[in-house]
Amino acid sequence: MTSLHTTIQPHVRPRASASQRSISSMSRRMKLFRAVFILVFLALGTRLFTLQIKDHSVYAKMSVNQVREPMTTSALRAGIYDRNGEILAVSRPTSLVVADDFQITNPTKEAAAMSPIVGVPVGQLTALLSEKNGHVIINSALDLSDGHKLSVLGFPGVVVQNSSVRSYPNGSLATSVLGGTNAAGAGSAGLEYEYQKLLAGQKGITREFVSSGGVNLPSSHSTVIRKAKPGVGLELTLDTSLQFVTERDLARQLAATGGLTGVAVVMDVKTGEILADASLVNTKTSAGVLGPISAWGKSVGEPGIEQSVNNLAFTQNYEPGSVFKVVTFSAALQAGLITPTTEVTVPNSVVVGGRYFHDAENHGLEHLSATQVLAESSNIGTYEIGLRVGEHGLLSQVQRLGFGQMTAVNFPGESQGLLVDTSNWYTSDEVALPIGQVDAIPPIEVLDAYNSIANDGVFVEPKLVRGYVYANGTVKATPKSATHEVISPSVDQTMNNMLQQVVLDGTGTNAIIPGYSVAGKTGTASMPYPGRDELLTGDYNASFVGFAPANAPVLSMIVVIERPQTTIYGGSAAAPVFQEVMSYALHHYNIPSNGTMQKPLKGAGANIASDVT
Repeated sequence: MTSLHTTIQPHVRPRASASQRSISSMSRRMKLFRAVFILVFLALGTRLFTLQIKDHSVYAKMSVNQVREPMTTSALRAGIYDRNGEILAVSRPTSLVVADDFQITNPTKEAAAMSPIVGVPVGQLTALLSEKNGHVIINSALDLSDGHKLSVLGFPGVVVQNSSVRSYPNGSLATSVLGGTNAAGAGSAGLEYEYQKLLAGQKGITREFVSSGGVNLPSSHSTVIRKAKPGVGLELTLDTSLQFVTERDLARQLAATGGLTGVAVVMDVKTGEILADASLVNTKTSAGVLGPISAWGKSVGEPGIEQSVNNLAFTQNYEPGSVFKVVTFSAALQAGLITPTTEVTVPNSVVVGGRYFHDAENHGLEHLSATQVLAESSNIGTYEIGLRVGEHGLLSQVQRLGFGQMTAVNFPGESQGLLVDTSNWYTSDEVALPIGQVDAIPPIEVLDAYNSIANDGVFVEPKLVRGYVYANGTVKATPKSATHEVISPSVDQTMNNMLQQVVLDGTGTNAIIPGYSVAGKTGTASMPYPGRDELLTGDYNASFVGFAPANAPVLSMIVVIERPQTTIYGGSAAAPVFQEVMSYALHHYNIPSNGTMQKPLKGAGANIASDVT
């Protein structure tokens, strides 16, 4: 019997082929990729959620800030006016045209279209629009109507902004006082500089969408954050008519004498208001070792005569010479050391502290009254009176009359002067100070001292700004000038009478005004050589200072001409300008003639050349 024998073999797994192994590996990679993709997706989703939802406001603000900028808008600069409302300086509103030339696709075509409006030739405008620097100024002072027309046309990449141009309707008149503005429209000199913040007003702020070049983006809108606030104007104490006459007459005399600079200031005796303030430079005269005098380059109508950049009445020190003798005489009168008739023994010369001093004209031993000493401007006679006053008395009187002190005007660059005091007093100053040789002061301080005598012995601070003019047309007056007594009324009247004799029959006869009594003093002062202990040869400062009508003073005035050449004396170079301007001013303000004048002193009489110090 045959049996079947079945052998059970173990299960053997079939060996996978190469293709099968490849598919398996790919499957694993796909799973891994899906896992990574899911993780990345989740990360991106999380980040996107953070950006779009959680931090949306932060990044939106950052995005906007890349093109949104706070822009300032200039306020219209306020005007400057004279005491009668005449315009001295004004800003005219204009349009500023700026282009982002990266936004301009066809410079030639746009230039042809814009040229008639902006007033720039097509060729030049095409070149500007092709610069590719992102910010090009097309016209900085376009007329407002044209600016509006250009804005309406809406040229891509072209923006019209508010601007202004400063102008001076009276040309160069009073430029040394007014000053000027720079390219940015800010005050650079004079009152324009001193009152910059007030005149400029407050800038406005707008929020705008701009390109990297600073030009507004197309179809963007501006938001006003703060409106521009217009400036506050100035009403000055100056009188345009009197200023013109003062500059004209000073310019003529400066040209006629060949002087280097000229100063003339007219003041209201009671208020201290400066009615005219002229500072001129003769560009035809060489400054020599003194260095150039800065000028505005604006002729005042006389060939070679221009406005000085600085207001020399406040900024330029000079040794005043004989006009400073008011210190010596007023101090002696106040102390009761002399009267107008006190006899003074006057030799021709003296040597004090190793220095030789003399009168301008040679003479033998003289016996003069104190009034004659002043009228004839005797240096040695003044020294003899100064000896009675003494060092302390002289220095105290210098301070009392306002010398060496800043004025309330505080004009830009103003000097308070350079004075001798007890710490640097030399024996020779016993002569030098009484005759005005050692102290250096600005002309305004000399005028202030004589104005005190005109004002019954009361010092009044000078003043240039009369009021503030607001945008709505209202004017707020400035406070009255501060005052204080410097000489007693009785002594002041005596001093007044003695100064009248200077004009009647002394060195100041060229200041006589028919029908009016005039008081004043001449000065012809030597000029020191810069950096040396010696004097310039043949160079002098000629001056005259006084007031009228002397019996009831209304106006005071000083004239200083630096380095006159044809005639060097205060009585012949400066006094004629005083006479011409003061004559006009007295009639201009309808000041009645006093009809009578003091009689000249018996035996008085002086050559105008006798006041040289």
